[in-house]
Amino acid sequence: MSGNLAYQSDAWEKRRQEVIDGKPVMMSPRPSFNHNRVASNIFGLFWDYLRGKKCVPIADGTDLFLDEENRFVPDFMVVCDREKIKGDGVHGAPDLVVEVLFPGTARNDRGKKKNAYQQAGVGEYWIVSPSDRILEIYQNNDGAFGDPEVYTLYENWMLEQMSDEEKATLVTEFKCHLYDDFLIRLEDIFYDLL
Repeated sequence: MSGNLAYQSDAWEKRRQEVIDGKPVMMSPRPSFNHNRVASNIFGLFWDYLRGKKCVPIADGTDLFLDEENRFVPDFMVVCDREKIKGDGVHGAPDLVVEVLFPGTARNDRGKKKNAYQQAGVGEYWIVSPSDRILEIYQNNDGAFGDPEVYTLYENWMLEQMSDEEKATLVTEFKCHLYDDFLIRLEDIFYDLL
């Protein structure tokens, strides 16, 4: 990092923004290790699965021009209509969007951004909490997200307190709704967190 204060100030001023409902919103500062790890793990899983297929996995840092009022930078997305992918980002609703929660942005991810994704026709929306190791999956049915499917990866100390019957009911893997043969394990999403 440069010791030049002018450079540091300039970098601070150039932090990325999203546009939500037509209003600029500052993105959170640098994500935590766990935030980055979860987003990277999800990208890696889809990268391996989609290699050589029609749909494209897109990592964090790519602009999503959802509509005239909303420009986001999701933590991960899958786009199956390659015509939507341009040099400056994705234009139109992706098939899958993932937002990894960060304390300063969680309200938008669960509120305004979720509503924008729903209205634009995003097929599947994931909200992931690294701190709680919880994944919420919303499916868009006829223009509306229903109640989420919620998956939790329990820590060992929690599992030790559960009965065998309780452990037997835990769901530790699921299929992405976009693909019938893509089985995802929660431990792969939350792999190697601090």
